[in-house]
Amino acid sequence: MTDPTAEYFSIALQPYEEESISHYLGRWKRQEVVNLSSIGSLSRQLRLGTAMSRWEKFYLNPFPTLKQLGQLGKVMGIEGERLLLMFPPKGEPINVRIIRLCCACYDEAPYHRMKWQLQSTAACDRHQLRLLYKCPNCEMHLPIPAEWESGRCRKCQMLFRSMIKHQKPARTNNFCV
Repeated sequence: MTDPTAEYFSIALQPYEEESISHYLGRWKRQEVVNLSSIGSLSRQLRLGTAMSRWEKFYLNPFPTLKQLGQLGKVMGIEGERLLLMFPPKGEPINVRIIRLCCACYDEAPYHRMKWQLQSTAACDRHQLRLLYKCPNCEMHLPIPAEWESGRCRKCQMLFRSMIKHQKPARTNNFCV
């Protein structure tokens, strides 16, 4: 029997600190050495069904198992336990439909942090700024992090890092870490 993952050769792409699973999956599939038409095709080959497509969109019900993450980790060249760190803590409510961003963090290191999606997080603990969920120029909602290839608004092309000046200071009584 042939290995169903043999056609998806990749160099182990190391995750960034606190990187979200959605952003990581987007970076991984854009590697030149990955032969992948869609994340769904790999998910089906690994017999994960639609799980990976759901993870890209932060639909985590049911929550991934270590077995599923182990299968995916074999293909990606990292441990399943490391993949698990890119998900929210089990049972922690997250914002699914509204993608959020600290532009100051993104300017320092351009990737999506999982903690921004937690419902308990209203602002950036590092910069004391409220998180953005839409472009301040055209008001289009931010796309899923898997699609953040260019770091800009899909509609008006405003760079995420230039949105910093539109982030408001966090209110101390509403500030969640």
